[in-house]
Amino acid sequence: QVQLVESGGGLVQAGGSLRLSCAASGRTFLDNTMGWFRQAPGKEREFVAQISRSGGSTYYADSVKGRFTISRDNAKNTVYLQMNTLKPEDTAVYSCAARHWRSDSDYAPEPNQYDYWGQGTQVTVSS
Repeated sequence: QVQLVESGGGLVQAGGSLRLSCAASGRTFLDNTMGWFRQAPGKEREFVAQISRSGGSTYYADSVKGRFTISRDNAKNTVYLQMNTLKPEDTAVYSCAARHWRSDSDYAPEPNQYDYWGQGTQVTVSS
């Protein structure tokens, strides 16, 4: 089992920045590929970013590429999502997820590919 707790959400103006954190406990953090997803009201959950267990491989949704950066600190069992140049369309509940590690080149953009989820943190971007 892996327990995930997100923090760092809030209200920010368009063009601003936020950094989300996801603290993991339980099963060894290094055993997991980590991902961030988001879900806006009335929409399906969508992939945002993914990072391999070593941090050497990252993937991003086209909508956030160049603005968001995913990183992890394995010593702190924490994964981060730095979000810059935020737009109103980034408004959503952001959730982190853990996937049992397969390989550093593993690409997992679908929610059902992940094994554990946090409860989510609200990000609201005002125009």
